[in-house]
Amino acid sequence: MALRPKLYLASSNHGKLKEFAAIAGNSLTDIDLGLLPGYADLPAFPEQAPTFAENAVGKALHASAVSVEAVCADDSGLVVPALGGEPGVRSARYAGSGAAGADNIVKLLAALQNRKGAEREARFVCALAVARNRRILAVITNLVQGQLLESPRGSGGFGYDPVFYFPPVHKTFAELSGDEKNLYSHRGKAFRRLLEVLSGML
Repeated sequence: MALRPKLYLASSNHGKLKEFAAIAGNSLTDIDLGLLPGYADLPAFPEQAPTFAENAVGKALHASAVSVEAVCADDSGLVVPALGGEPGVRSARYAGSGAAGADNIVKLLAALQNRKGAEREARFVCALAVARNRRILAVITNLVQGQLLESPRGSGGFGYDPVFYFPPVHKTFAELSGDEKNLYSHRGKAFRRLLEVLSGML
């Protein structure tokens, strides 16, 4: 029996591996997904590019230096058009380096104070890049549209999920089950599409 091609995540986080495996579901029948060996020993990649896709590409190329197998890296965040695209690529550190998710939400809601309707529209964006032998094989970007509430709702998820309201199901991302979030999320949509694109390439 032929060995399944490998796809490593540029991460040492077992929670991320579990999340991506759950997103993929039966789509992983032809690919062996795992965490990149030696990733924790790599120097941190400086995420200084102005777009999610550029950061994902940089991280994938950086991580592919330690493996002959394909490596997938991601970058994602929240974009609010009324705030000029903020927090954008700075989503995780919007309230400062090392800021907690709650701190970022407090800053975001303060920036949106007195804004109503369309000014509270937002989108989560996820970019995924796959590299092998320091060459890019694929870049996929996807998104999900929503609205930002004036106060958090729900106890699940992470980051901005408690204030990101998804109208089709009348819930915030923090109120969704894991399966629901994987179905609707920007990361879920991007990774499923990536697996389609990679079919036969690895």
